[in-house]
Parts: sequence; structure tokens; C-alpha cells
Amino acid sequence: MVCTTELLQWSAIPRSTYYNKRGEGLRGRKPSSMTVTQDGDLVANEVVVQEAEAILQQEFCCYGYKNICDELRDMGFIINHKKVYRLLKQYHLLFNRRIGTIGVPRQFVRFRKIRAERPLEHLCMDIKYVYIHGARRNALLLTVLDVYSRKVLTHMLRFNIKKGDVIVLLSLLLMEYRIEQVTIRNDNGAQFIATVVRNFLKDKGVNQEFTHVATPQENAYIEALHSNVQREVIERFEFESVYYAQLILQRYYDCHISEPHKTEKNISLVTNFKPSLLKN
Repeated sequence: MVCTTELLQWSAIPRSTYYNKRGEGLRGRKPSSMTVTQDGDLVANEVVVQEAEAILQQEFCCYGYKNICDELRDMGFIINHKKVYRLLKQYHLLFNRRIGTIGVPRQFVRFRKIRAERPLEHLCMDIKYVYIHGARRNALLLTVLDVYSRKVLTHMLRFNIKKGDVIVLLSLLLMEYRIEQVTIRNDNGAQFIATVVRNFLKDKGVNQEFTHVATPQENAYIEALHSNVQREVIERFEFESVYYAQLILQRYYDCHISEPHKTEKNISLVTNFKPSLLKN
């Protein structure tokens, strides 16, 4: 039997050309499955990963792979930062490298235009910046609007609005009005996509739908209202405090309710919102 070297010599084919074929699997050395300690013992990589997980479970710990490598070396492991990076990546432990969705996936808008047949069937909510001159900073205005009657059901003005504030506002809204089989539309703000807010609305039987990214036209009713607020209130008044701005906005929304808004059939929307919709 003739060896491969002699066959290559007879055929005048270089050895590098003959062996230039990519093999199966990853190129290079196979990654090690064991790690050496300073005592000379061999431990499985799973043990190293468990120690890394214990480090990351500490309160306020946001370590990257280099800091974890230093911690593992202090524990007695002989390991470099490249291997630590590989193990953390393999077990999805890299800092800020994986952002997943927790809970039920969001339900996005299917139809851009809302067709409401009755009051309290479709609601919209959104947050707008309001500049407070006395504090020299922006406050956040959260407004909930009924699409059918264009009535501002409730609003909140604070320097900070978090998910807990949204839950409190919606709880007061559900206590005040008879709301059944309602759909509320909002954007993808951090206050609205929070798991606790979504679970709260789900428990209350409220269908929450989210607009697509960079498409404010899908929430056109509340965007139009906030545009009017910008033109008719924010650009015409200087607010010394949040309390003063709250009073002005409350008067504006009360005036907005009394204004004659018309539908396509030229029917006044103000008379469509009946007191019977309020809870006793």
C-alpha cells in the first residue's frame, strides 16, 4: 500500500493543497472541560460556572467577565479572562448581553384607526413633558382619554411617573367608572410595558395593546390632545410649580370636556358620555 506522501510526490501536488480541506466542527483546539486550581486539583467547568453564578447573585453586583475572572482567581482557580468569557457566554451570564421578554408577549396594534361604538370601549393613554419654569425641569403628564367621547377620564402630573403610579391612576379610574370589555392603547414606554402593570390590567379584564415602535399615528387621539395641550396651555403659561400647572391643566381639561366635539355623523360627543357610566 502506497502512503499519501509518495502519492503526492508522484502527482506533483503540494501537501498544503491536499490537506486544505476544512474538517468538521470548530477550528482549532477543542475547549477544555476542566479547570485547574492552585492546589493542583482538576474541577469541571460546571463548578466554575456555579461559582460565577454565586458571585452574580450578590446584591447590586453587575460584574463583567474581567471582574468575575479576578474573583475566581481569588477563590483559587487558575483561569484567564478568555475562558471566563467563553463560559459566561455559553451559559448566558454575560453582563448586558441578553435582553429577554418576561411574561406574556405584548399584543401590538392590529388596526391603526380605532372604531369605537360606545363610551369606555376604547381608551388611550400617553405621557407628555411639561416644563415647570419655577423648578427649571420637566414634569410628566399622564392622560387617559376615552376615544368615543373624547373625554379626559383622568390625568396625573408629577416629576416622576413610575409603574406604581400608573397602577394607582388606573385603579382610581376603574373604581370611578363602569368599565367592561375595554381596550386601552399605549406606546412602549417603560411605565406601560412593566410586568406588574400588564398583569394588573389582565387581572382587571382590560385588554392592553401597544403601538409599534416609532408610529405615534397609531395612538393619534391622545397625540392630538397633547398637541392641543402644547399649543393652548404649555406655550401660553409659565408654571411656577407643579401644583400651579395641575390647576391650569385641570381647568383646561374641564373646558375641553364642555367643547363641542363632533363625529363623522355630526353628532355631539359630549352628550354621549352619560352619568350612568359612573359607579354609585
